[in-house]
Amino acid sequence: MTRMTMLSNPLLLGFEDIERMIDRAGKGSADGYPPYNIERIPKEDGKAELLRITLAVAGFSRDQLDITLEDNQLIVRGKQTDDKSREYLYRGIAARQFARTFVLADGIEVKSADLSNGLLSIDLHRLEPEKLVRRIEIGAKLANKERP
Repeated sequence: MTRMTMLSNPLLLGFEDIERMIDRAGKGSADGYPPYNIERIPKEDGKAELLRITLAVAGFSRDQLDITLEDNQLIVRGKQTDDKSREYLYRGIAARQFARTFVLADGIEVKSADLSNGLLSIDLHRLEPEKLVRRIEIGAKLANKERP
């Protein structure tokens, strides 16, 4: 049985990559940790549009965080380990791991990342695509050949 989706319409040719991207986005981390914001920062003086992802990663140091970009997926991972030298009377802050995935569209590039006051900020550029208009000439191949 063939799976039918909205992008299976015969008038939408070549959108298989977008369908795969939507599937990947849906398989991202299901839990809400760490919480995050995504904000749009207005253009300035002809510069590209800036997007900023901010994750709340209190308790994580720079060496416990890893940011990778693989196949248009921005993956942020955090790994804390238990400090065996400490003896807790009560432990409400757990050492935990996380992986948060963001699927990026074509034309979005990672500019920088910064960790300050427990917030990890990742800046992204949205590059403006070139507008391409091309005239297609109509050939006379069928007119010159004998039709069956």
